[in-house]
Parts: sequence; C-alpha cells; structure tokens
Amino acid sequence: MSDKKASNAMWGGRFASGPAAIMEAINASIGFDKKLYAQDIRGSIAHSEMLAETGIIEEKDQEKIAHGLNTILKEIESGKFEFSTRLEDIHMNVEARLAELIGPAAGRLHTARSRNDQVAVDFRLWVKDEFHRVAEALKGLIEAFLKRAEEHAATVMPGFTHLQTAQPVTFGHHCMAYVEMFARDLSRVRDAIERMDESPLGAAALAGTGFPIDRFRTAKALGFREPTRNSLDSVSDRDYALEFLAIAAISATHLSRLAEEIVIWSTPQFGFVRLSDSFSTGSSIMPQKKNPDAAELVRAKTGRVNGHLIGLLTVMKGLPLTYSKDMQEDKEAVFDAAETLDLMLAAMTGMVGDMQVNETAMKKAAGSGYSTATDLADWLVRTLNLPFREAHHVTGRAVALAEGKKVGLEKLTLEDLQSIHDGITDDIFSVLSVQNSVKSRTSFGGTAPAEVRRQIRYWKKRIAKA
Repeated sequence: MSDKKASNAMWGGRFASGPAAIMEAINASIGFDKKLYAQDIRGSIAHSEMLAETGIIEEKDQEKIAHGLNTILKEIESGKFEFSTRLEDIHMNVEARLAELIGPAAGRLHTARSRNDQVAVDFRLWVKDEFHRVAEALKGLIEAFLKRAEEHAATVMPGFTHLQTAQPVTFGHHCMAYVEMFARDLSRVRDAIERMDESPLGAAALAGTGFPIDRFRTAKALGFREPTRNSLDSVSDRDYALEFLAIAAISATHLSRLAEEIVIWSTPQFGFVRLSDSFSTGSSIMPQKKNPDAAELVRAKTGRVNGHLIGLLTVMKGLPLTYSKDMQEDKEAVFDAAETLDLMLAAMTGMVGDMQVNETAMKKAAGSGYSTATDLADWLVRTLNLPFREAHHVTGRAVALAEGKKVGLEKLTLEDLQSIHDGITDDIFSVLSVQNSVKSRTSFGGTAPAEVRRQIRYWKKRIAKA
C-alpha cells in the first residue's frame, strides 16, 4: 500500500486528498451561510455608498461596485450563481464574483471593514428580518385564538389541575390563556428587536479603523437605530442569536403545551375537539384511526428548537474576546430553529382555525369530578359566614356523600345537604350548576363569559396596534 493510500484510508474514504480536503470541509460555511446573500449584498452596497460619500473611494468605483452587486443578487435569485466551497463563505463567494464582473474596483469594497464585522451585520440583519416574520406569525395565531374565544366565550368545559377536573371554565377562557402566552412571546420578540437594533458594521476586525468612515450613515441605511458602541463587543456578540433561540424555545414550549392538549382533547376518551383531515393521518393497519400527527410533530419539534439553544450557549460559553471561528456554528442552529418555528406556528394556526369543538362533550365533562365543590364552599362562606377552612370541611363531607350515592353534587337533596350542615338552604342549588359556576367568576381575568368577552375586546385592540 502506498503512503498516499494509507493516508487516505486513515482519514476516511470520503476525503480524496487527506487533511487539506478535511480542512476545506470543516472550514467552509457556504453550504448554509448562503442564506445570508441578500443581507450580505445589502450591507456591501451601504458600505460602498458610505465609502464614496466620505471620499475613501471614488464615486465611479462605487457605481461599478453597486452595479456588480445588484447583478450578483439577480444571479443568485435566478439560480444561476455557482457557489464554491473553496471560497469558504458567502462573503468571499460574492467578492470573487464581483471581481470577475467589474475587475480591480471590486478590491476597494473591503476597505475599512473585515469579514468579522461583515458577518456580524449580515447575521444581525437576517435575525432581525426573521424576528419580524415570527412576530407576524404570532399575531396570526393570536387572532385565530381570539376568533375561537369569541365563538366559545360561554361554552363550558372542565378546568384542570394535575389533569384532574378542578372547576368549570369556558373554552373561550381557555383559548384566552393561549392568547396571553403567545402575546408574551410577541412582546419578547419586540423587545429583542429593540435590543439588537444596532449596526456592528465599521467595527472592522476588532479595533475599528483609521479611515474616516461614517458608521451612523451605514446604520441608518441598513435600518438600524444606531451603530454599536464598542468594536470588541461588536464582532464577538451573538446575544441576538441566543435571544432568538431563547424566544423560539419558549414559544415552541407554548406550542408544545397546546399540542399536548389537542392530542388529549382529540382522543375518544375526551372527544372535546376533532381535527380536520388536513392535520390528521390514518393508520396503515387500523382503518378506524385518525391520528393528530400535526400536533404530535409540533410537540416533538420543540426538542429540536430547545437543543439548538443549548448548543449555541455551549459554543459561546468559553470564547475569549473577540472573534473565534467557533462562531461559525451560530448560523445553522438559528436557521434551522427559525425554519422549524415558522412551520410550527403555521401548523398550529391552521389547527386552531379549523378544528371542530364538541360543546356537548365539554359540557358533560365540565360537571364531572364534583367540579362545583369550590362554589359550594364559597357559598357557605358568603351566606353562612363560615370560616373557609370549616366550609372546606363541610364541602368535603358533601362530596363524600355524593360519591357514596354515585351522583353529582347538584343531585343531592336539600335534606342530604342539611344533614351535613343545618344552615344550608335551597339557595345552594343556584351555585351547583356548571353554568352558574362560570357566570359567578366575575373577578378581573376570571372565566365568566362577560369577563372573557371583555378580555377579547382588549386583546383585539392591542393586537391591531402590535
């Protein structure tokens, strides 16, 4: 065996030329960072315009650069551009093609900047754009929930703790809980955009530049509020990527909780909702099955998003200032998490919008498990002035009696209840039905239909302005 064959065998058959091929494979990022092409070209055009305005390069060179970059943009978007792993990344691929198109003038584009601040501005622009897309998707999901909440503001269902029937609520109220959750996600997105709205372009490699650049001009041209204020942090910061992943993970967790409820609700044992065929599949062997696969996949994909957050946190935790090649690992995590979250939000918005709600099954379940027991205890406190702990004890005895008779609390007779406490009157029956129970929960944010409708009106106005 020749030395070359031995070397190849040691390095593995996938690599044709030993260490050099491996270095190219591990070093190249063009396979994924080509997603940044629009942001890269946008940043380069803004940088070239600033260089010309400040007299650092000539106007004629800037015009050639801008024309060349716009040509490249059209080539990429039409699928004609040939990406090369030999050129490592999107920045070098674009720059090399620019040189082919316009000649020596292309070499002036990189004046007063580095790939360090170039990738930082490209990635920030991409994450900011994605945050805006997520915000719109969240608004769409919230609006779907508001519509269902309005339809079912008075539809009674069981409220659960420990997945055990606790107290009656309305389905509209339950939907509004998710409005609150996803509205917090939307708020986090808005906050994150505000926090990351600074341009690192002009920080150069790490120390800034001696050229008389105008960073405020490029920041404004790229839609940022202002430039970053420390060149070291500018090229080493990936908080915006971490924050995107953190927000994505929290939102995915909310989606997963909802998916779990849909899976449970759609079982024959619950029968609260029925998913359309658009979001269900059948079984290859059991013809009667209708599986909530879309919800299950939303639930599963949460682990994928969470994993990306932990992965990037681990990449960043040991890096000294400023830039290290480790940071190349930031993009795949964010790109995949963004694509996954976009799909999850779209799927869940579709499921919420077209699932059928079984009001009869919900109402029947709402009265199970002695769900109005707390109403009985509250009545004893309000009407008989019992201390709550004593009322709790009396109610517990009433539940035990109902269990023994195998009836609901509302089916106990007045005599049955007076045998437990002689102060009870027939007015007690006004609170023992699930309808009266939910109507009585009029405290701010409570489940009373009137209060649910008030919260719907509030959120409709707020989301319209978001």
